Amino acid sequence: MIPQSMPVMENWQWALGWLGALFIGLGKGGLPGLGNLTIALYALAFPSRASVGILLLVLICADFVAITIYRRHVHWPSLGKLIPWAVVGMLIGYFALGQIDNDGVRRLIGFILLGMTGVHFYRRHQLAKVRMENSEDTLPHALWFVASMGIIGGFATMTANGAGPVAALYLLAVGLPKMAFIGTTAWFFVAMNLFKVPFHVDLGIITRDSLLLSLSFAPVAAIGVVMARMVVRFINQRIFEALVWFFIVVAGSELLFNISMVFRTQP
Repeated sequence: MIPQSMPVMENWQWALGWLGALFIGLGKGGLPGLGNLTIALYALAFPSRASVGILLLVLICADFVAITIYRRHVHWPSLGKLIPWAVVGMLIGYFALGQIDNDGVRRLIGFILLGMTGVHFYRRHQLAKVRMENSEDTLPHALWFVASMGIIGGFATMTANGAGPVAALYLLAVGLPKMAFIGTTAWFFVAMNLFKVPFHVDLGIITRDSLLLSLSFAPVAAIGVVMARMVVRFINQRIFEALVWFFIVVAGSELLFNISMVFRTQP
């Protein structure tokens, strides 16, 4: 059953929906960044406001599969620091959704993601100096850094399901190894995504019909999580982090410049 606000779907829309669901699963299962591309795919396939609600419920399905697989790989102290600030960001995002136009929110998040990427690579340069001087890197544990990452991530996830790159920035800065990074990310998003549901229902973004459409994509996302688990253990840590940042730039560029608009067809 198709949401009432949507026209009858064509085959290419179903194809993008299923492909995006597979990318969600692969991303949740530990292949970095692929889930971020689904934001663009769903924005292409569905009306932008409806796409946020449809995507959220597919994400939640993949989240539960991911935390089942990676339940032993989680760094609770990092979650404890980040989640309270993320809740603040989500509340800000909830009110912003009623005030800011969708394109404005997308551009704001894209700007933030690309800006944070620049900060990350600047920090890598600075960290090289820190190691040479045998001094301690305190930034990942600084209150302002944790607070800003949490608030920005909460805002991004509430408005566009787009907090993956922000969470990656924080958790990579903390220095978590690959498996702990995946497990901690999975637990962070299962908490955040469940928290968002009543707010999206209140805004009319999630409806009974959009729920039914999400359920048609959810099994593909679950399969993607299991597929990723089979190969993630063989990925080199350096390649893993490089892929994370590559897809952060891709996602941030799409949100800021709305590149996918080139491929949209006029109604």
